[in-house]
Amino acid sequence: MNIGFLPPELVALLGAGFWHGAIVFLRVSAMVAMLPAFGEQYVPVRVKLAIALAFTFVVAPALPLFPAPDTPLQYAGYAASEAIIGLALGVGIRLFIHAIQTAGTIAAQSTSLAQVLGGIGAEAMPAIGAVLLISALALAVMLGIHVRAAEFMIYSYMMFPMGEFPAAMGLSDWGVHRISRAFSLGFSLAAPFLIGALIYNLTLGVINRAMPQLMVAFVGAPVVTFGGLAILMVASPMLLEIWSTALMSFFANPGEGMR
Repeated sequence: MNIGFLPPELVALLGAGFWHGAIVFLRVSAMVAMLPAFGEQYVPVRVKLAIALAFTFVVAPALPLFPAPDTPLQYAGYAASEAIIGLALGVGIRLFIHAIQTAGTIAAQSTSLAQVLGGIGAEAMPAIGAVLLISALALAVMLGIHVRAAEFMIYSYMMFPMGEFPAAMGLSDWGVHRISRAFSLGFSLAAPFLIGALIYNLTLGVINRAMPQLMVAFVGAPVVTFGGLAILMVASPMLLEIWSTALMSFFANPGEGMR
């Protein structure tokens, strides 16, 4: 396209804006690939690309203009550092999805519902985990995770300046902290099911000692199945509230655990 009629200053500004957007896109696209709801496996790649471009148009104007790379090698360095930072930050958010999946798996195993109904997601998981996962994703979108994610992307340039590789010690400490918090959250969400399973097994053991001739396993199987579904019905609103509060707390202070 002939742009000779444009002033040289405008041509330079358009070129600088293009490189600025391209550099922002490197980090944003890596994060979008890991975001809950937007980065799921069943979301088409073209849709993910469109979402990444949309986030780029939101984030890029809020940042100071980045200088264009002088050489292809410098742009390769930008690509490597920005992709690593974007993936690391995206995984930090993605761990909340793994927390809810872990909670669903623990709950299903403790209530003998691991093989009931089967999974409905792209990854194989028990029915309880699938129900909690879909509910958590819907709740996250309703709470405006796209807005929080855009704010987080802008804030990430304060945590990790553009073009600089993150410090290995700080990033590893942050990653260990986020992983430990994710497993702690998953176990906490599954606590009602674990308590119910403990009471069930203790009761079954007492009945078996009192009446050894009774087939307690056949009597107790429907009870634990019904109990697990009842706990899911009663406790799921509270579990999702705890999960969403932890997710929003992360967006409020994403640098927690980093030196």
